[in-house]
Amino acid sequence: MAFLLFGGADAVAQNFQGKAYYLSKSTIEFGRWGATLSEERKKEIKQRLKNRLEKNYILTFNIEESTFDEEERLDAVSGATDSWGKNFTPGTSYKNIKTNTVLQDQEFYGKKFLIADQLLKLEWNITDESKKIGDYFCMKALALVPSDSIAWYDFSWDKLRSNSNAEASDTEAIELTQVEAWYTPQIPVSHGPLEYSGLPGLILEVSANNTTMLCYKIVLSTDDQTKIKKPGKGEIVKKSEYQNIVMSKMAEMRDMYRGRR
Repeated sequence: MAFLLFGGADAVAQNFQGKAYYLSKSTIEFGRWGATLSEERKKEIKQRLKNRLEKNYILTFNIEESTFDEEERLDAVSGATDSWGKNFTPGTSYKNIKTNTVLQDQEFYGKKFLIADQLLKLEWNITDESKKIGDYFCMKALALVPSDSIAWYDFSWDKLRSNSNAEASDTEAIELTQVEAWYTPQIPVSHGPLEYSGLPGLILEVSANNTTMLCYKIVLSTDDQTKIKKPGKGEIVKKSEYQNIVMSKMAEMRDMYRGRR
């Protein structure tokens, strides 16, 4: 896939605000269940889940602030939006590098939440590896972070079972995930997709677990200041509080289902 990035080094010398467009691609893990499925069936499932596995996002940024939001699209099979999947996907996210804060809209079963917390803490290790993404020279950086802190808005029944098992155990090991990022010093802002930030340049590509986000277009603005709109609706909670609310609700749903059997 060819990615065209607009605005080269000459354009970014004076303009450090604009929009970056990302394509997110995730792979599906079938696990032991997949051993019983034919390749044709797996292909069919992937096609039906395409609107969850492939998404487009826009990062709007200036020197200190940014917002990150999904470009919503219709389901290729049914022609409808993915209402169930929206319960477990990131809402509009606002980052402020100067104040080290994040605000994020989340909706779970029709109830709106506003997550107000600190930015994800990342201890980046900048390597000597480099490559070009579009017109931009990029450097590679790595970080190890607790897995639960990467996609704190994402939940599954497997995650609920793991959480229940961890609560029953005397010891709980912290699972870590390696994050790989490619940033360009040609655009010296410390922003990136989702909560990824803190590098001396805009993050154009980032991979963690089974998901990779790649920037395919940058539009730099000549305005004095790109306008950044903060999300501001919903019950204000921290990330950990939101996780507890969702997990409790899912446990309640699970118990109701078991009671009907």
